[in-house]
Amino acid sequence: MTIISTSEKPIYLDSSVSVSERVKDLVGRLTLEEKVGLMGHESKGVPRLNIPRYNYWSEALHGIARSGKATVFPQAIGMAATWNKNLIREVASAIGDEGRAKYHAALRRNGYTDQYQGLNMWSPNVNIFRDPRWGRGQETWGEDPFLTGEMAAEFVRGLQGDHPKYLKTAACAKHLAVHSGPEKDRHTFNAIVTKRELFDTYLPAFRKLVVEADVEAVMGAYNRILGEVCCASKLLLEDILRDQWGFKGHVVSDCLALADFHQSHKVTKDAAESAALALKHGCDLGCDHVFDEIPEAIARGLITEADVDRALERSLATRFKLGMFDPPEEVPYASITTDVVGCEAHRQLAYQTAAEAVVLLKNKNNILPIKPTTKKIFVTGPTATSVEVLLGNYYGFNNQMVTLLEGITGRVPEGMGMEYHSGAMLKHPREIKETWAPAMAQNSDLAIVCAGFSSFLEGEEGESLLSPQNGDRSSISLPASQANYIKELAIHGVKIVLVLTGGSPIALGEIEDMVDAVVFIWYPGMEGGRAVADVLFGDTSPSGKLPLTFPKSLDQLPAFDDYSMNRRTYRYSTEEPLYPFGFGLSYSRFEYTDLQIDKQSIKAGEVLPVKVTLRNQGNRRAAEVVQLYLSDLKASTIVPLHHLIGFEKVTLEAGESRDIRFSVTPDMLSFYNDDGKLTLEPGEFKLEIGGCSPGKRGQELGAPSPVIAFFEVK
Repeated sequence: MTIISTSEKPIYLDSSVSVSERVKDLVGRLTLEEKVGLMGHESKGVPRLNIPRYNYWSEALHGIARSGKATVFPQAIGMAATWNKNLIREVASAIGDEGRAKYHAALRRNGYTDQYQGLNMWSPNVNIFRDPRWGRGQETWGEDPFLTGEMAAEFVRGLQGDHPKYLKTAACAKHLAVHSGPEKDRHTFNAIVTKRELFDTYLPAFRKLVVEADVEAVMGAYNRILGEVCCASKLLLEDILRDQWGFKGHVVSDCLALADFHQSHKVTKDAAESAALALKHGCDLGCDHVFDEIPEAIARGLITEADVDRALERSLATRFKLGMFDPPEEVPYASITTDVVGCEAHRQLAYQTAAEAVVLLKNKNNILPIKPTTKKIFVTGPTATSVEVLLGNYYGFNNQMVTLLEGITGRVPEGMGMEYHSGAMLKHPREIKETWAPAMAQNSDLAIVCAGFSSFLEGEEGESLLSPQNGDRSSISLPASQANYIKELAIHGVKIVLVLTGGSPIALGEIEDMVDAVVFIWYPGMEGGRAVADVLFGDTSPSGKLPLTFPKSLDQLPAFDDYSMNRRTYRYSTEEPLYPFGFGLSYSRFEYTDLQIDKQSIKAGEVLPVKVTLRNQGNRRAAEVVQLYLSDLKASTIVPLHHLIGFEKVTLEAGESRDIRFSVTPDMLSFYNDDGKLTLEPGEFKLEIGGCSPGKRGQELGAPSPVIAFFEVK
């Protein structure tokens, strides 16, 4: 190994020089073999230049994953249900702190970092959750492009920090693009969408992260789009990502996606052709060994070493921004110690997030919160003692995971009786047919039935127990073992509070009528049990809102592999849902009044200020998510029936009122035409502000009445 003396310090080690100059200097010192060794996720390092090996693959979907102990926050779809941007930024900042601490600890131990120990966090997943069957929908921020972009942008900002020179960690927007199942077909699927649908639904969140949040990396998807493999798509990577959006970071392939080029998609003949195709169209880092064939691709004349240099400069630039080539004393995040991992402050943040993610979907006769006069409760169901349902997928671990039973036990007041029986299994029939559970439930004032899914019943390809090959769900109903048990309790006249875990919608069918309350808690993380218990007993009023539509059945949806948005999500479906997008009840009551807009008519290009008054009419402190929806009533092409253009989470004391202000910008009034171009047309528009997406279903379920205004753009 050649040791470089300080008197001969090269440009790439001079922290006062720009990143671009340092990167070019380093690349210019490398042999082709050394360059290739740095271009896979398992970067081999360059010993003669004192560059240690480094693994780019780390996960931070809802906490540092697969790297031992960490703070386990609610799954991403649960964080989306908080509709609280400031909170999400705090969560991501905490995750970034833990990632930094683990990275530097690994460096001190070994002098290098292995997989899941690095600073390149392959999160967030901003694919649109367009179909509830998709097992990986739990990783996303829901079905709405605007909500996804707003929430995930804060996640990126939290992960990357706000230092003017250094990144805390490097976030990665994935998977570009039009990627949301079926999992079993992801290596061969060709997503067919119109240009309008591409820009209207599938790309806005990616654009938000690139243009406004400065996300450092973008990951390509496995599938093809309009005939091009996503990880070598000229349309996606060159025309849109680089040319239109001005992306300056690096692009990484999904893992084994480059091998799919020749093995599954059959668009190339071998690995050398696949490596060349990826490099030519802008994939800079490979998560497999296909880039090992770069020398062969150069020898065949498929690419040049200049193509290699361009890609390597982009990925190495990220490492420079992370401070990997600078003295630790110059990098402010290098001083973060492992004391932060799972610390009390992060635990409390996990608790707050889990509590704010709880969505109250039904509350007949105000059975919740549980009254202090309640004499006895019965806790039952297959998820009550499950640690798995706290986790979701891509998870870390903690030695203080609070299950639902533990949380309720810790909160039940002295003098209130409590019984427990599992009652049913997650997906298998009971082996013992006769059970005391119904009698135990009958002898209680109410039964808290903990049911739903775990991440072993829905997830990524190969994760699901129900469908081991794909991870998706063929049914969105509760497994029969659980449904039959709930019916058994209902037949005995038990008052049922149904607490559901899951990462995606559950169609309840007749069960919805049999229970008195429905509480959806997602995969709530390490503090899930305590947070849910505090909501059930009324210490906290539920404030979560659905980030996606819960359909009544799959009959309301197109085929899973149909990527057209026709009849999908609240934006394009006319079907009456079980529970609508944006819906969630409170223990208090809110009133929307006095919607004011400055003008009934504006000129194209003008901003329209909007004000509404929100009042807490109840007798307790509570939070409400104020949601602003826009409808273009006279567009010349297909546009959403209505779409979210603003939201704000507001906490009010009992009886308190507050004016909430929004600005309707020209971009919000525009739509994507059939060529994928943003277009602003004159016409009539409708604004609706309330606590749920537009439609009578939300009000039937108890959402406050919205306020509506019309205006014209000339």
